[in-house]
Amino acid sequence: MLNFKNKHKKLDNYSLHHGVGLVASDDPNGIISEQFKTIRTNIQFSSVDKPLKSILFTSSEPSEGKSTVSSNVAVTWAQQNEKVLLIDADLRRPTVHQTFNVDNKKGLSNYLLGNATFEEIIQPTDFHNLYVITSGPIPPNPSELLGSNKIKQLFTRLSESFGLLILDAPPINTVTDAQVLAHLVDGVILVVPQGIANKAAVAHAKQALLMVHAHILGAVMNRVIRDQHYGYYGSYYGLEKYQRKS
Repeated sequence: MLNFKNKHKKLDNYSLHHGVGLVASDDPNGIISEQFKTIRTNIQFSSVDKPLKSILFTSSEPSEGKSTVSSNVAVTWAQQNEKVLLIDADLRRPTVHQTFNVDNKKGLSNYLLGNATFEEIIQPTDFHNLYVITSGPIPPNPSELLGSNKIKQLFTRLSESFGLLILDAPPINTVTDAQVLAHLVDGVILVVPQGIANKAAVAHAKQALLMVHAHILGAVMNRVIRDQHYGYYGSYYGLEKYQRKS
């Protein structure tokens, strides 16, 4: 894989041990929560001809916020009485089990290896209408597991039970996992942090997605600093409005 150096970049392992912040729940009426609702609305209107049943979130590089965005969008989506399933498809650096405080003994990797049943891997959360499939134990061959026919069958079955599947996938430039999954979902969203993401890396990620004929819905720009007059666009995690691909 290509290595795009960025002097501002530092791998953050905090979410691996503590999960990500669920501001959509902690501060449901705050500015940032409202932005997540805007993202949700714009995603819904991004495909008027065909309802979206599955969405994948990824980034160009690690530690760019894709798990925070995908988890908060999942919470926000479930708040409108839609039955939502968040799948931790990052079998290398999983965070969903920590974020939602659920068990990770049986998850996606167990199912794909034939060590767990369909019913065993779906877990409820403390949020109404929101369910998760955790990563399960980290396997030695994530790309091969995610590229198996079994995952296609799993997505088909899950789509019959849930209104929306949200996948938290690994960064596109570091491993092939996201590419393997991208053509299986209805849409892909790239998370791009201001001041952190490398422009060449983002362009390479976009090309990698187009190479597998992924349907790129747009990009979420996070950690945005507005004009100094306005300060931070949110106290913790600024989000630019979801933008459709032109």
